[in-house]
Amino acid sequence: MTEAPDATLRAGGYRITAQRQLVLQAVVDLRHATPEQILSHVHRQAPGVNLSTVYRVLTVLEDVGLVRHAHISTGSPTYHATEEAPHIHLVCRDCARVQSVPTSIAAALVTEIDEGTGFLADIGHAAIHGRCRECRSTTKPGAEGSD
Repeated sequence: MTEAPDATLRAGGYRITAQRQLVLQAVVDLRHATPEQILSHVHRQAPGVNLSTVYRVLTVLEDVGLVRHAHISTGSPTYHATEEAPHIHLVCRDCARVQSVPTSIAAALVTEIDEGTGFLADIGHAAIHGRCRECRSTTKPGAEGSD
């Protein structure tokens, strides 16, 4: 972990702890991970850390702006480091593959929502569910959208 995250934690009134460093490094290493996946990664260096600690640390890291979460599936939220460029998650409902696209792809939608309602959408948390190119190519003709 670099000095910048340490300074960010201190500026937020938090101490630098081994657990916070390990959890943040796991988020960075894994890129998109649930708390359970983060715990598994942290256990490689610190087997005594438990899931409730991971959740508490993620709350702190999100509070100071070092990580963000998105609800990619119906289970646990998925966390990623804020040092990554803002992005939207495209989640295939068939194969569960997650693809990231820049938020600029939805700029017109954000503008339309803002102008129409006065609501400024934070699409950095967005997950859009559908079907990826590969799964769509294996669909029988006429079966597209027949849920």
